[in-house]
Amino acid sequence: MIERESPVSENRVLVLFAHPAQEKSRVNRILVEGIRDLPGVTVHDLYEAYPELDIEVRREQELLLAHDVIVFQHPFFWYSTPAILKEWQDLVLEHGWAYGSTGNALHGKRMLNAVTTGGREVAYARDGHNHFTMRELLVPLEQTARLCGMRFLAPFVVHGTLGMTREQADRHASDWRRTIEALRDDRVDLDRAVAAARLNADFDALLRD
Repeated sequence: MIERESPVSENRVLVLFAHPAQEKSRVNRILVEGIRDLPGVTVHDLYEAYPELDIEVRREQELLLAHDVIVFQHPFFWYSTPAILKEWQDLVLEHGWAYGSTGNALHGKRMLNAVTTGGREVAYARDGHNHFTMRELLVPLEQTARLCGMRFLAPFVVHGTLGMTREQADRHASDWRRTIEALRDDRVDLDRAVAAARLNADFDALLRD
C-alpha cells in the first residue's frame, strides 16, 4: 500500500520501505510509523505492495518522477539491502530511462539510505568487526545514484538495534522525522550532507545557515 500526502513544500519525498518481516521489526517499524503522517511524504512499503516480488516497473517509475528525494529505508542485510530492493533496482532503473545516453529521468534528484543495524557503530569502522565504514559498504548504492545522475547523501543510520529500548528507538524516530522534514523543506545543505559520514551524527551542522 502507498500512503501519500499532498505536497505542501519544496521537495516531495518518496520512502521506499523494505522489511520482509515488518511485524517482527522493532526499530524500523517505529521509524516508518513516525513519518507516515507527514505532508509531502509518500511511504511505499515494497514487500506489502509486491509480496511475490512482481514489481510493476511503470508504476514505480511514475512514483520516482513525482518525487524529488528518494529514500531506501531498510535493515542492513548481509552488507546490503533486502532482496526486494535489489530486484527493484534491477527492474526499475532501466537503461535509456534511468541511465545511459538518453536516460536522464532521475537527474538532479537526491537519494539516501535509512539503515538499521544490529551491531553497534564501533563495529562499522576500519578497526571494527566489519572492517569497513557504513559509507564504504554503501558504495554500490552511491555509484548507482551517480550513474543515474542523482546526488547521494550520507545515510541515516541507527546502530545497535539489538537490545535497544523503546525510549531509545523513539528518540531515533524523532530524529528521523526531523531529518525527513528538513529534506522536504529544503533546509539541508546538500554539499555538507553529501560529505558527512551519516546524517544523524550531527544533523544541526548539516542545516543551512
